[in-house]
Amino acid sequence: MSFTSEERPAWLTEQDCDLDAFRALVEQPTDLGDFPYASSVERNVLVYDSDRLRKSVAAGERREVQAELVRVFAEGPGIVVLRDAFPDTQVVDRTTEVFEALIAEQHASGAGAGDHFAKPGANDRVWNALEKAALYDPEAFADYYANDMLALVSEAWLGPGYQVTSQINVVHPGGAAQTVHRDYHLGFLGNETAARYPAHVHRLSPVLTLQGAVAHCDMPVESGPTMYLPHSQKYEPGYLAWRLPEFQAYFEAHHIQLPLAKGDAAFFNPALFHAAGTNRTADVRRMANLLQVSSAFGRAMETVDREAVSNAVFPVLLRRKAEGVREEWLDAVVAASAEGYPFPTNLDNDPPVEGLAPPSQADIVRRAVREGWAPQALRGELRAGAERRES
Repeated sequence: MSFTSEERPAWLTEQDCDLDAFRALVEQPTDLGDFPYASSVERNVLVYDSDRLRKSVAAGERREVQAELVRVFAEGPGIVVLRDAFPDTQVVDRTTEVFEALIAEQHASGAGAGDHFAKPGANDRVWNALEKAALYDPEAFADYYANDMLALVSEAWLGPGYQVTSQINVVHPGGAAQTVHRDYHLGFLGNETAARYPAHVHRLSPVLTLQGAVAHCDMPVESGPTMYLPHSQKYEPGYLAWRLPEFQAYFEAHHIQLPLAKGDAAFFNPALFHAAGTNRTADVRRMANLLQVSSAFGRAMETVDREAVSNAVFPVLLRRKAEGVREEWLDAVVAASAEGYPFPTNLDNDPPVEGLAPPSQADIVRRAVREGWAPQALRGELRAGAERRES
């Protein structure tokens, strides 16, 4: 459902999710003529020749190229494929060796990594691969992340000061597809929680992150490259729609996939409906470096030791609860005291257990108030949670 500025609601609900309106939006064609720097449209996705973009940038057209990329992510299909983003595939291969070594170390340690939208164990997943790769082989890291296409696209969508994170995902032959989803931030929250955020935050969330994937091997369609639904990032109630059965069924019936060659990259608006595909091959270990690039603005201005604040206030919360204050009073104090968002964290040590995200500091404090913990019990749990979040 799309709203005019006059009728736009302050909050969105599942009742705003209209499949007919969604269908009309995602079934619109992508017109190559609207995007002069693109080389082709394949299955409604804009495909760019990275060498051509490099020549345009060298000719002084960097801003014009970036302006077009912004239009793609915001108003166009929401996704670009950059052919030969890494023209020297030896750089990719060297980094693949680092990733394989990290996976081997993970296996040897007995550690396993879950997946947000697929069954644990279906894939080889390395969390925080950016830091781990830098420490393992700094030179390979530098050669890889010096990539000009990564910088061009990230700066176009997020501006300067962006932060890069990376997760390795290897889907083995027979590995099943993920479920359709939108991504971080709001995409990692349940519908009940997401609906509590006002509509303007639903519009804001996509401009805080850029999703990307670099192909570390050739990925024919049968190996299960990511499934996309072009233009779906423009659907305003989409953070509430993607879990609804009728929207999931539509995605299953209408998604597209594009093959990627080693060194190609895809970047997309995190609000695009997408999911990794099933690897139907017998011999392709599909490896992608999943890039999540974040805005510099996703941070507070001041550093606050919220663990210390929560511990100091907790006895007051217990006393006021015993005196009969309303739950809303307690919630307001917790919201001002504790960290209400569980990220960033170390997903090796602090994995999601009962959802897409581990409990936040505020979740723990609210539980402690509800269950009447002793102050030392809360102190210990908050400290353990802080240690789990460290890399």
